Amino acid sequence: MIRKPVPPPSPSFIAHAPCRADLAGGTIDLWPLYLFHPGALTLNFALEILTTCRITPLPDQRIELCSLDTKKQDTYANLDELMAAKSHRHALAAYLVRFFAPERGFRLETKSQSPVGAGISGSSALMIATTAALARFTGRDLELERMRIIAQNIEAQIISVPTGCQDYYPALYGGVSAVHLEPDGIVRAPVPVAPEEIEMRFVLAYTGAPRQSGINNWEVFKSHIDGDKRVFRNFEKIAAIARDMHQALLRHDWEDVARLLREEWKLRRTNAPGITTPLIDKLIAVSAKTGGRAAKVCGAGGGGCVLFMVEEGAKESVAHALAEAGGRILPLRVAREGLRFSEEP
Repeated sequence: MIRKPVPPPSPSFIAHAPCRADLAGGTIDLWPLYLFHPGALTLNFALEILTTCRITPLPDQRIELCSLDTKKQDTYANLDELMAAKSHRHALAAYLVRFFAPERGFRLETKSQSPVGAGISGSSALMIATTAALARFTGRDLELERMRIIAQNIEAQIISVPTGCQDYYPALYGGVSAVHLEPDGIVRAPVPVAPEEIEMRFVLAYTGAPRQSGINNWEVFKSHIDGDKRVFRNFEKIAAIARDMHQALLRHDWEDVARLLREEWKLRRTNAPGITTPLIDKLIAVSAKTGGRAAKVCGAGGGGCVLFMVEEGAKESVAHALAEAGGRILPLRVAREGLRFSEEP
């Protein structure tokens, strides 16, 4: 009997995107808040804490969506069944699949090295990785800015409140970024700071308390739009701090960066209740006694991660003190590249 050759398995489409730590100018990147603060920008850097989306073709029309880290899974007989579903366990994947509407069956798996609700844009980075993987799987050649728009808009549909733009740029580009927010568009520019300069001066700690960025950001957003003069003045100052910090980074003036981080955190914690927590306050106090120079929560606050700037040579002692006080130390390495792809049989 002559055996027919078995065709090789279809390759998997795999995309990876890094998370980020924000330095200054967060929340002001929500449209249209930045339009009321001329010269607004945000500063952040990409973390080698990766999110991944893998798409493996299936021989039929079946669609399987699986989050490996959160253990959420959906299975649909075909795209029509997914489109008709009223709810999804893995909403991030389902909403993006609805947008790209693949014509063949597949298994989509996601995973993230970020703890849930860490405030380091794990969901936004995963949106970028999944958008990129689905674009490749469906044969769509998307520019990076187009990916950012798709990911941002669909994430807003998922969480039902406005989303800012800054989180997607580290995922796309890596490195240190200045995201300029202008009436004629959003422009990301690299900040020429050596990654090693960041890595020797900062510690990242997870408080173990997941938070939802949509909650705090939405409260601040509403206060601003409703004309709260105190919140408006705070954002004017936050925008000015971000501009000054950008210049300090360009000068490699780390003394000024530390001063501006302290000012930014002092202002931000007055924007809305719940941005800080007793544990966050405790960790900041502990760091100050062991070589910490400044600290701020990552993202909207209310839990998640805290970024600490430390004296040169004090990184290890600060990290040890934070761990003893209840913080979980996460690896802080600047991602040298952003979105990246691989294929495996």
